[in-house]
Amino acid sequence: MEEYAEVVRHLEGAEGLAAYELNISCPNVACGGIQFGSNAQMAAEVVAAARKVSRRPLWVKLSPNVADIGAIAKAAEQAGGDALTVANTYPAMSVDFRSRRSRIGNPTGGLSGRAIKPITLRLVYEASRAGGIPVIGLGGIDTAEDVLEYFVVGASAVQVGTANFADPNSCVRIIADLEKLCTSENIHRIRDLRGTFNAESH
Repeated sequence: MEEYAEVVRHLEGAEGLAAYELNISCPNVACGGIQFGSNAQMAAEVVAAARKVSRRPLWVKLSPNVADIGAIAKAAEQAGGDALTVANTYPAMSVDFRSRRSRIGNPTGGLSGRAIKPITLRLVYEASRAGGIPVIGLGGIDTAEDVLEYFVVGASAVQVGTANFADPNSCVRIIADLEKLCTSENIHRIRDLRGTFNAESH
């Protein structure tokens, strides 16, 4: 936990930083390897430690591997988080049955990309309903439609990750397509879509 605060303290004098993103999905080796982000109290403690030394906004990157992401989101907000990033990758495996070895080097790794989008949409929805700070959605965003779907379930912004590996110009393409899509759908302000999901729809 002290390392989070130490890193922030070192960066406070640096220029060109708008905010810090605290990845609380890291294991806490002092507590048997449990992830900070899997326990509301531990999440609050690490955010509070960073808050004490930070003059910049704190974005808290939540783990998807929790029973109740709303509780973690609320704890992070109450401890001084300014925004939530939802969510990190999912533990997964890829195995070659011929060699009996992992295809990715390590036995397990983080799954990202299109496969995780439906799961992360739900987490963004739950996290945004739990608190009052902005939620930044990420997970499987590759099209303008993906962006708008995240806004509908409560995101205030999005991040694009895995798509950049396949196409370094993906963000430029998505932004251009987003403008065209909003024009064709008569959407004047994207923020008007935020949190408009209708849970009663079929």
